[in-house]
Amino acid sequence: MESRMIVDKLDVVALGKGSKHAGWLTVASRPDGGDWRLPFLCVRGRQDGPTLVVVAGVHGDEYEGVEAIPHVFGQLEANDLKGDLLMVPICNMPAYEAILRSSPIDGLNLARVFPGIPDGSITHRIAASVRENLIRQADFFIDLHSGGITYNIPTLVGYAHDEGDLGQRSLQAAKVFGAHILWGHPLPLPKGRTISTAVGLGIPCIYTEAPGGGVARPEDVACFGNGILNVMKWMDMLAGDPEPSSIDYHFVGKGNLDQVVSAPLAGYFRPKVHLLEGVTKGQLIGVIQDFFGDTIHKTYADADGHIIMLRRLHRVQVGDGLVHIATPI
Repeated sequence: MESRMIVDKLDVVALGKGSKHAGWLTVASRPDGGDWRLPFLCVRGRQDGPTLVVVAGVHGDEYEGVEAIPHVFGQLEANDLKGDLLMVPICNMPAYEAILRSSPIDGLNLARVFPGIPDGSITHRIAASVRENLIRQADFFIDLHSGGITYNIPTLVGYAHDEGDLGQRSLQAAKVFGAHILWGHPLPLPKGRTISTAVGLGIPCIYTEAPGGGVARPEDVACFGNGILNVMKWMDMLAGDPEPSSIDYHFVGKGNLDQVVSAPLAGYFRPKVHLLEGVTKGQLIGVIQDFFGDTIHKTYADADGHIIMLRRLHRVQVGDGLVHIATPI
């Protein structure tokens, strides 16, 4: 493996075929005189083929992809690969260093500002760099997420749901990835996301979720790592067939976690449901209590479906998301 290169622009084609590369993509300067950089890992096959781009760490408190990506890189030999695999395990370095979902510098959520602004604040600059240096080069794009510290979400694969070729390729990749839950999102996708940027560029894409909780569960790291390899096999980048897996749940809906059942009052949230539980509209799903144990608000399901997201932290502020309900296909 070559030494750690440092680049301002990342062009996979400029790297030699049949090689592996690890380096840093410079985004912006830091106050200490250094630079904000994103680590990248690239495997270039000897034979021509498609380019798969995989990113993780868009939120700084999500670790499954951070661990899975280097593991996949270490498993692969360039001579066995057709095409190119380009991966970034940590996109949001400021948030990662601070163990936060959003940036401690400008307060922005990287997953809400794409396609970014090249001369904007640090989060906008990261988004613009990821778009130009990573997503734009992809024939297929994967974004590895989880619930982070705040939210509990089952291990799943989300995809762009559409009858066209982009939607169908996204669905097929979601099916072969290996997670047992699929969540399709009809177009147009919410703005500001990596996957909405990919769709805007005509690139099929999927993303993942997992329980998170400030740790990377071994089973989720394995799922994400195997999922990348399964998609590569499906794309004919690697020999063999994707590992077979079953689908236990298949949901379709907007999936916008900014539009969930939220807290109208601050307090202590006590859920009355569990993850993936089936609920009906109007069912009690949780209460908010004050410091004396008195219930100050009751939260009810806003639709029929299954609990796809449940707040992990009991302390809530006004407007915090509590629950999201997904509808089976």
